[in-house]
Parts: sequence; C-alpha cells; structure tokens
Amino acid sequence: MKVSVYRKEHFNAAHRLYNASWSDEQNEAVFGKCNNPNFHGHNYELIVQLKGEIDPDTGYVYDMKVLSDLIKAHVLNKFDHKNLNLDTDEFKNLNPSAENIAVVIWNILREKIDRKFELTVRLYETERNFVEYDGN
Repeated sequence: MKVSVYRKEHFNAAHRLYNASWSDEQNEAVFGKCNNPNFHGHNYELIVQLKGEIDPDTGYVYDMKVLSDLIKAHVLNKFDHKNLNLDTDEFKNLNPSAENIAVVIWNILREKIDRKFELTVRLYETERNFVEYDGN
C-alpha cells in the first residue's frame, strides 16, 4: 500500500526569462514582461510529494520534519530572496522558467531522498500558473 505525503513551502525570487542567442526583439516577442532587463519577482509556492510504503514501526511514509529540513537547507536557503539569474549557479546558463526551476529542485531533492520514494515537485509561479515534475 503506497501513500503520498506532501510538504508545502514558499520562497520569493526574482528572474528574467531571456535567451542570449536571440535578438532583443525576439526575446520581447516570446517572453514579454518576463523579459524585463531589470528582472521581476514571484512568490513561489512549492509542493513536494513523496509516495511510498508506510513504515510499520513509525506509521510514517517519511518523517515530515526531515523533509521540511531538507527543503529548507537545499532549496529555500539557495533560492529564497535571490535573483535566480545572478545569484545562483543553477541558472547561470539555464533560463529560470518555472519548468526549469521545478526540474532543478527535483534534481536537488532526488540526490537527498532515498529512491524507494517516488518524488514529485509542483511549483506555483502564480495562483493560476504551476508546473509539476516527477522525473519522467
């Protein structure tokens, strides 16, 4: 019997969507306001899902305090109140779209969480726009 557990976190970050190999006109046409050379920010909502068997000794699928600490140490401390384009190694050469941010977060957490757990990352960029990545 597999059960899913979820941890929700928040972080704030600025970014600019930009492709250096394109002209300014093409970047503006594709990315619009998100291409602002002075950047813009979002209040991201991050939901991390782990799916696995319930441990008969603890009754847990995964210790939520441990999950919270992992997210804080390896995601929030890295991205919260940062300019993703300028302040992070992950996005020096990777466009920080919501899709790419979700994949980067998944990869960070996947290294820290036992593979016996299925991992899904859902990232809300706005209340209405979100992406989800499960490693497939």
